[in-house]
Formats: sequence, C-alpha cells, structure tokens
Amino acid sequence: MVQDFVSLPNAEAYAVNCGSVFSMFTYAFAAIGQYDIIPIKNIPSMESCYTHEFKQMKSQVANYVLKGEKKIWAVGPLHQTTVFKEARDDDKCLLEWLHKQEPNSVLYISFGTTTTFSEEKIKEIALGLEQSGVKFMWVLRDEDRLDSFSNGYKGELSKLPSGFEERMRGKGMGMVVTKWVSQVEILGHKSIGGFMSHCGWNSCMESISMGVPIAAWPMEFDQPVNALLLTEVLKVGVAVMEWDQRDELVTSSMIDRVVRTLMASEEGGEIRKKAEELGAKVRKSTAEGGVTRMEWDSFIAHITR
Repeated sequence: MVQDFVSLPNAEAYAVNCGSVFSMFTYAFAAIGQYDIIPIKNIPSMESCYTHEFKQMKSQVANYVLKGEKKIWAVGPLHQTTVFKEARDDDKCLLEWLHKQEPNSVLYISFGTTTTFSEEKIKEIALGLEQSGVKFMWVLRDEDRLDSFSNGYKGELSKLPSGFEERMRGKGMGMVVTKWVSQVEILGHKSIGGFMSHCGWNSCMESISMGVPIAAWPMEFDQPVNALLLTEVLKVGVAVMEWDQRDELVTSSMIDRVVRTLMASEEGGEIRKKAEELGAKVRKSTAEGGVTRMEWDSFIAHITR
C-alpha cells in the first residue's frame, strides 16, 4: 500500500512514526558522527538493536514516505484521549486487589507483546521479586512464556518456580496475571509506585503520563535508547542492566536490587517525584489549549480542509 499510493491522482498519505523523537534523532546524529549533540554516552548501535530484516524493511518504506518536503505533527500521547468503558470482570478483580494496597506500594511488571522468556529468566525474576519483599502485579501471559530457543515455539510454556504463586498469594504480596490487562488503567491506580518495563515507547508514554517511574529493561529495537532517555536524560527511571550486558543472565539479586532502589529507597522517592512532575506536564499538554492538543487539532484541520 505504501508503494501504491503514489499512483493515485487525488490521494494523500500520512506516515505514523510511533517511536520516540529522541530515539529517531539519536540514531540519525550517531549515523553522521555527531555524538556531541546527543546528551547520553555509550549509545547502543543500530546493529545491536535491530535485525537485518527489520532495517531492510524500514529502508524500503523510507524510499516512499520520505521523499519531498513534509509537514510534521507531534501528536502523542494519544492514549490520553481514551475514555475507559466499564472495567471487564477480569480487570475488576485486579483493581479490587489494588484498592486494598497502600499508595505507591505496588510494582507493575509487563514486557509488552513480543518478548518471550526462558524458564531460567522467569525463575530469576520470581526469586528477585520474592527477595525484595515489594508487592507486585506481574503480567506474564502464556505467550510470554514460550521459550523460543530451547522449545522452538512448540507451545511448551516456561514455568514459574514451584509454589511461587501460592506463596505470594498467601502473603498478600503479589499476583501473576496470565491474560491481557488494561495497562493504562492499572498504571493510573494510586497504589502503583513503579513499572518494570521493556521500554517500548507506548509503555514509556503511558508510564510517564501517569507519573510512574520505570525499572528499565530494554530488549530490542528502539527500547535501549528509550531506556537511556528515561534513566539518564529525564531521570525518571533506574536501569535493570546496561545494554552491553544484554547477553548475560539478569539474576535474582539484580532484580532484588533494582526493585528495592525504585520502590523502597530515598533515591527511588526522588525519581518518583520527578516522574510525577513530568506526568503532570504531559497531561497538561493534552488538555484543551495544551501543545499536544493543538498539534492534534492542527492535523485534524489539515486532513479535513
């Protein structure tokens, strides 16, 4: 479709870049050697973040959508315009549990829709959470537990440590959720005090908008640069590990350390304060008269002119 629109005599096409402007310009400046412009060190290379197939596809699309002068609108974050319907029964159960917790006491954990974990990684995360003593809500869908390397996508699920879920429920410490959840609604709950995330840009924007600090654990694509934006530039998060450690096993002690830092330390309190301040600014930008709202209105006016 991207290739075909140029043949239509009375049509306009619009490209949506759903990543962060920061990651886009970081890679652009790095490509021409202008590292002094970028306010972070040790920038992850594109080769280490993107597959060859992805880069090839992106290059092909760019040949069609980047020609000529373009008008650009900065329209995110769009999820702020969402109006929640009545919560599903599954979500009601989660929200009822959150209602019983203290403000900023629960760590929300989710790694998006494309990340899969081996049984070894799941074990280390679980043990680290248990060691930390911090309450948590961990979204671990069946799709997240396909060990793609050892099981070859045969449908075999990586397992949690024996008795883990029962111990956590018995202590009232946390829960493992195996189905899709309304992430924005959960992040907006007053009991949520942190978010362990893969740093996909949607998740980053949702967390920032809700004023929730992030434990950054990037996996691929633009996520490593997004993580650096959160931890080094905006200072609204802490790193689970450095990108050059990506091939090493993240141990339970590392999980324990970062969870305690984010959720139960003076440093974490300062990070949360910055996240809350930034969240207020983002929410203001989407309100009537805000810069994001004006950009969105400008785009609507353009396509309906």
